[in-house]
Amino acid sequence: QVQLVESGGGLVQAGGSLRLSCAASGRTISDYSMGWFRQAPGKDREFVAAIRWSIGYTYYADSVKGRFTISRDNAKNTVYLQMNNLKPEDTAVYYCASSRPSQTVLTDWGTYAYWGQGTQVTVSS
Repeated sequence: QVQLVESGGGLVQAGGSLRLSCAASGRTISDYSMGWFRQAPGKDREFVAAIRWSIGYTYYADSVKGRFTISRDNAKNTVYLQMNNLKPEDTAVYYCASSRPSQTVLTDWGTYAYWGQGTQVTVSS
C-alpha cells in the first residue's frame, strides 16, 4: 500500500520561507516521478513542481520559478519543496503526488496515481 504523508505547512508572513516534506512508503520515490500541486479555495488544483524519476530533472510552474525548489532524498524516501519569498497568492493546500509508470507529462494531475492528504500553507500580507 502506497502512502504519501506531507508535513511542514503553516502560517508565514509574506517574504518568508517554508519547507514541505513528503514521506513515501510502499513505493521507492526514485523509481517514479514526484510532483507537488496546490489548490486554493474556489480554484482548480494546479501544478507547482515536479522531479523526474530517472535523471532527477525538475520542472516548475512559472508562478513559482526562482522561488521554489523541489528535491528528493532517496535514502529517506522523501521529497521536499523549499518555498522562499512566499506571497499571499501562494496560500493553498499543497499536495504531493507519485506518478504512474512511464509517464512523461508531469504537469498534468492525471499523470499521478497516488496523492497525499495535503498540508495547508497560509501566507499573510
